[in-house]
Amino acid sequence: MAAVVVVGTQWGDEGKGKIIDYLAQQADMVVRHQGGNNAGHTVVVGDEEYRLHLIPSGIFYPDTLCVIANGVVVDPRVLFEEIDYLHRRGIQTDRLRISSQAHLIMPYHGRMDALAEDRLGVNKLGTTLRGIGPAYMDKAARTGLRVGDLLHPAQFAMRLKRVLDEKNRVFSKAYDVEGFDYDELLQQYLSYGERMRPYIANTSVVINDAIDNGDRVLFEGAQGTMLDIDHGTYPFVTSSHPIAGGACIGAGVGPTKITQVYGVVKAYTSRVGDGPFPTELQDQLGHEIRERGHEYGTTTGRPRRVGWIDAVVLRHAARVNGLTGLAVTRLDVLDDLPEVKIATAYRYHGELIHELPDSVEVLAEVEPEYETFPGWKGKITQAKRLEDLPKEARAYLERIAELINVPLVLVSVGRERTNTIVLKELF
Repeated sequence: MAAVVVVGTQWGDEGKGKIIDYLAQQADMVVRHQGGNNAGHTVVVGDEEYRLHLIPSGIFYPDTLCVIANGVVVDPRVLFEEIDYLHRRGIQTDRLRISSQAHLIMPYHGRMDALAEDRLGVNKLGTTLRGIGPAYMDKAARTGLRVGDLLHPAQFAMRLKRVLDEKNRVFSKAYDVEGFDYDELLQQYLSYGERMRPYIANTSVVINDAIDNGDRVLFEGAQGTMLDIDHGTYPFVTSSHPIAGGACIGAGVGPTKITQVYGVVKAYTSRVGDGPFPTELQDQLGHEIRERGHEYGTTTGRPRRVGWIDAVVLRHAARVNGLTGLAVTRLDVLDDLPEVKIATAYRYHGELIHELPDSVEVLAEVEPEYETFPGWKGKITQAKRLEDLPKEARAYLERIAELINVPLVLVSVGRERTNTIVLKELF
């Protein structure tokens, strides 16, 4: 039995897409367990680049089953845009399964997202305006509509009518904007349901059967630990659980069935949206790293904020995820820099602290304490073994692992699948 969870250890965009794609070569099943189309993975296959937002990266392997599990919120319009995009490029999707218990993103969720952000003004959260948060709000309020409801038209019609009446009153009374037409939404979503029907399944059963049969199952999430709604920089977070424990809830799998948890660590740090970011570089060097790393959001195109790697954040991620290994990505982006830095602690009002503050207000005021390392000269993309890397790069990697007490298992030195150094068999 091998059930592996891959998590982001920072604010997302750590390069999980490549790591998951690499691991998917060995997996029998890849499961997406949380989030929605507010995040994306970029996967490079040969000379081709693919951008995915909902469908798991394993879709590029003909024998791998791909699952969108119950913890995901699904916008059918986006789902079918992505399916059509893959079909046009010769990738088939008959190996895709979607949980009947996954919640639907409705058009009113996106509108509510935009109106709420607009009302917050300068205090906005920096959401992607995709309706993710409002969809999870309805799920918690028990007024959400689920994928499986689409297979029961009379039931779906009744539930939609009840929910839409309430939503339209909110749009009218609270925001003074027009609501949505019931008949139009009903027909649109029932047509989505018919097209979605071949993909819909009780995915908890599918996943658990695979694990029990000895298959290799890979769980992928969106975003990263610091965007977890409980363990991230609240309120500047997402509306679900990107941490490893979220895979159990979001896929209907017991924690005793998870065998490994690998944390993906970018060799520097980035984040999209608002909120504190202690190691942020707001100078020319930050701009240079952003351009070298093509740090623009896969989903939104927004420029990402960038900074040095932060061991305080990584220790927090190691603890709340129970990490068993580290996969470091984007090391090549730091090629030829004269020096590189790691934040090892914070200073707050003169006090040295080594653990992440539980207050976002405190985090916004800390000053990072850095260790500085000499950079490495030359390109590292062709390295196949750890020993092929310059000694300066190896020292940097070793110190990252030492600071958070989690072993290195993989290092990515370029965008291609082949630009990967594996230190341990991951399945």
